[in-house]
Amino acid sequence: MRLELEARAEPSRLMQWFSPLIAAALTVVAGFILFSVLGRNPVEAFHTFFIHPIRDVNGVAELLLKASPLMLIGVGLACGYRANVWNIGAEGQLVLGAVFATGIALQFDGIDSRFVLPAMFVAGAIGGMVWAAIPALLRTRFNTNEILTSLMLVYVANLFLSWLVHGPWRDPEGLNFPQTKQFTESALYPMLIEGTRLNAGFVIALAAVALGYVFLNRSFLGFQLRVAGLADAAARYAGFNTRRLVWFGMLIGGACAGLAGMGEVAGPLGQLLPAVSPGYGFAAIIVAFVGRLHPIGILLASLLMSLLYLGGEAAQMGLNLPSAITGLFQGLLLFFLLGSDVFINYRIKPTRSKKLQPAQALA
Repeated sequence: MRLELEARAEPSRLMQWFSPLIAAALTVVAGFILFSVLGRNPVEAFHTFFIHPIRDVNGVAELLLKASPLMLIGVGLACGYRANVWNIGAEGQLVLGAVFATGIALQFDGIDSRFVLPAMFVAGAIGGMVWAAIPALLRTRFNTNEILTSLMLVYVANLFLSWLVHGPWRDPEGLNFPQTKQFTESALYPMLIEGTRLNAGFVIALAAVALGYVFLNRSFLGFQLRVAGLADAAARYAGFNTRRLVWFGMLIGGACAGLAGMGEVAGPLGQLLPAVSPGYGFAAIIVAFVGRLHPIGILLASLLMSLLYLGGEAAQMGLNLPSAITGLFQGLLLFFLLGSDVFINYRIKPTRSKKLQPAQALA
């Protein structure tokens, strides 16, 4: 008796939604094994990693705070991924959004105006779109692979950010640290819960989820994106402008990433730093796929990924584990998701091993 993979007649809708749950469960099991190998009590380590960070109001506020940029970027990326437009450079677009927003904040430093924050909001979106427009142009004009170009632009964005905070934008009173001035009150998001860091960025992320749901499921352009992703030839036959869809997919992802970057400098950071993001742009790719490119799924997946960030920080302090533990759990989640997704199009079929005839055995 042996097991073989047999192609399904049509993809399993049940497995499409159960696959992320299976991946999450396997990640937890792998975590128990990992903690045991590292010499930690698995139950205690599990409590420290997944329960302790959200034990009070401040912990829940931090969960929602870290989920906000993941949610925002994930929804933007999902719009492009639905059309097979693979924007992998959201991290760089986040950085450019933070840079553009910081430029507005520094330009109006010391000016108390209610228009500063909206101007930063617009600038952040434009910054992300500008950086996303480069791979969009290369894809539509020269048929360049947007995966490579968008990814390589991440490193260019980080180098540009480093030059700014080490050079023209460095705070002269910052004791030579690579950082800008602290933003004034008019350039910061209002707080939602006093005594915590949760700010209006979470409301904006929820609004993006709602708009993303309406757009992808109720608009004609969202329908075009889905058709282009499922059957490019059918989209062309129907007269859909596939180049326009590439531009839209890249720009909407860039705008959302740029707004996430603006939310970081106008929210918990309050200034521009070299480490403006702990990798939200890359983690949001996992969020988008764990959430099945569906806004509601992305909302739930962003909470899970946010918990991994908080758990990683708690593991460093409470279990004396390295900071790489967060990336390890993110990688395990993606690995198990890809493995579980195999069973969307295939099923396991037990087969009997055929007995060899004597002549065949001798041969």
